[in-house]
Amino acid sequence: RRDDKSTLVGNDQEKKKKAVNFFRALLIPGVIEYSLCLFFVKLVTYTFLFWLPYYITSNGIGGRSYPKYQTNWLSTLYDVGDIIGGILCGLVSDLLKARALTCAVMLYLAIPSLYLYYEFGDESLQSTILLLLLCGTLINGPYAIITTAVSADLGNHRSLMENQNAKATVTAIIDGTGSLGAAFGPLLTGVLADNFGWNVTFYMLMCSCFIAALMLSRMAVVSVMKGIQWLHTRLRH
Repeated sequence: RRDDKSTLVGNDQEKKKKAVNFFRALLIPGVIEYSLCLFFVKLVTYTFLFWLPYYITSNGIGGRSYPKYQTNWLSTLYDVGDIIGGILCGLVSDLLKARALTCAVMLYLAIPSLYLYYEFGDESLQSTILLLLLCGTLINGPYAIITTAVSADLGNHRSLMENQNAKATVTAIIDGTGSLGAAFGPLLTGVLADNFGWNVTFYMLMCSCFIAALMLSRMAVVSVMKGIQWLHTRLRH
C-alpha cells in the first residue's frame, strides 16, 4: 500500500513538474489579450526610448534648440514616469483587485496625454517636463504590471493545477509578443516621420494606445460588473 501511495504521489508531482504545452498556455483566459496589449504598449514605449531625444532636438522647446546631451537628459523624464506609473498602477490594481481595468483606464488616458504632448510639449520647458512625466506614467505603468504581476497571476491560473513551470511559459508568450512591438515601433516611426511628418507618427502612437486598451476592455468590463455586483450585495445587507 505504501508503494502504491508513493507511486500516486510521484505521478502527481511529475504532472505538476511537467512543462505546460505552449498552446495550452496560450489558451489560458487573458494570455492572448495581455500579449496583444503589450505588443502595442512596447511599440509606444520603445518608440519614445529611441526617438524622443531626436524629436526634442529637431523641434526645440519654446523656440530654442538644445544640445544633444541636454535632450538626452530631458528624455529620461519619460523613464522617471515609468517608476511612478509602475508603483501607481500596482497599488491601484492591488486595491481594486482589477488589473485589466486599471491598465485599460491608464492606457485610455494616455491617448489625450500624447496629443497634449504633441501640441503643447514644445511650448516651454515646464510643459515638456510635465507632459513627459505624464505620458511615461500612463504608458509605462501598464507595461510594468503586465510583464510582472499579470504574468504571475496568469501563470497561477486554476486550470494549471499549480504547475510552477507554467509561469515561465506564460511570461515568455506575453513578453515575447511585446518584444515584437518593441522592434516594430521604432522602425515604423522612422518610415512615418520621414514620409508623413511627426503628426502622423503621434496619431499612430495614439492609435496604438487605443488598441492596447481595447484588448483589455472585455476583462475590464468583467471587473466592473463584479464590482457592481459586490456593491449591490453590500447595499442589500
